[in-house]
Amino acid sequence: MNLYLSVAIITLIFVVIFQISKASEYVSILKGEENSRKQNNKINGFLMIVFLVLGFVGIYVCNELYFGKTLLAYEAASVQGDKWDEMFWITLVVTGVVFVATQIILFWFSYKYQEDENRKVFFFAHSTKLELIWTAIPAITLTVLVIFGLRNWFYFTGDAPKNAMVVEVTGKQFGWIFRYPGKDAVFGKKYYRNIDPATNSVGIIWDDKYAQDDILTEQTMYVVKGQPVKLIIGSRDVIHDVGLTAFRLKMDAVPGIPTTMWFTPKFTTKEMREKTGNPNYTYEISCDQMCGNGHYSMKGIIEVVEQEEYDLWMAKQKAQYYTAFPEKDPDAIKAAEAGGKVNAEAPVAKDSTAKVATAKM
Repeated sequence: MNLYLSVAIITLIFVVIFQISKASEYVSILKGEENSRKQNNKINGFLMIVFLVLGFVGIYVCNELYFGKTLLAYEAASVQGDKWDEMFWITLVVTGVVFVATQIILFWFSYKYQEDENRKVFFFAHSTKLELIWTAIPAITLTVLVIFGLRNWFYFTGDAPKNAMVVEVTGKQFGWIFRYPGKDAVFGKKYYRNIDPATNSVGIIWDDKYAQDDILTEQTMYVVKGQPVKLIIGSRDVIHDVGLTAFRLKMDAVPGIPTTMWFTPKFTTKEMREKTGNPNYTYEISCDQMCGNGHYSMKGIIEVVEQEEYDLWMAKQKAQYYTAFPEKDPDAIKAAEAGGKVNAEAPVAKDSTAKVATAKM
């Protein structure tokens, strides 16, 4: 009931305002205030030019103040990102020129062709030549931009170089899981019914021999500067989106439908900190698709390092198979055997001491 009453009141207010404005217009004409209306018309025409100038001044000021806080203040951190930047700047220049030209024409026409009793209005209903011009030029321009974009898209999502390292990226509410193939360089099979948050977060099939050396990490992905990286992207719950802003790339993470893209990092994390002047700078992997209440917190880190540092990091990683089955971990077995030898020697020493004590008695 309250909703209907509110709608009725708002409607009534609009009707009253409309009627008052129309009545005021009629009264002004009857009172001979035509000259006042014409004067207001001139003032509005002048204000159009003022608004045009202030608008462009505002654009310039905002650019000076905030450009340094945008991604464009720093070059892309990947080879593919350079192509994205090139495409973006071309699009920005083309659309920017059109925007500036059309806005100047719009506001200038509002000023120049304001009401004038000494000027006769010219009407024309149709111009085939004009329609061809304003249809063909935008269509051709947009087609070129689309082709340019599709070329880059197929490049980003096409086949990665043969020497590319491969990382599987899995989104979940609300974090990221990264899987690396082991020494066999082959990912093991997985099945979503095998998912165990504690020991098997992506559902690896442990009976598959290729799966037993796969390495899992969460929230932080390590890649090598200058080496192509192919990402195999998926999700274990809802649709997410892998957003690599510094690398100028993004790709949906869809449950049951793997997607791929690849890129080549240009700078290590340390080098990027020096470039940005931010000692805490990190490459971020964000979720660019609303995925639930915790979407805002779904942030991962990409560490770009030199090959030596990556090899050292990888050498410290343990296959997820041994996390699921610690009793099969070679290191744990060796430690247990070493501990068993120590325990086996202890009773012998104790017995020997006992025998010596007995002999003395």
